[in-house]
Amino acid sequence: MADDADDRGPALRGLLEEGLEDALRRVRGEGGRLGDRASQLLGGLLSELGVVQRQEHEDIELRIAQLEHRLRLLEDRADDRDGAAASGEET
Repeated sequence: MADDADDRGPALRGLLEEGLEDALRRVRGEGGRLGDRASQLLGGLLSELGVVQRQEHEDIELRIAQLEHRLRLLEDRADDRDGAAASGEET
């Protein structure tokens, strides 16, 4: 009888470990889905409240930087024209 218990011990331990690993995988999977859903809900709520999200903010910053660059190019071109006109040259 003691031999039977010794034989079942490793098998039982293997089954328990397998069951625990399976349970942990499921919990982690559900946790990820719950986290995703919570993020979606929070994002929707913040949007309804008019709060700008990080990606939107970064997009706006990029567009502003692009506009500032274009404006500098136009100002430089206008300065070049003014300098050429002042020296009597035509462009």
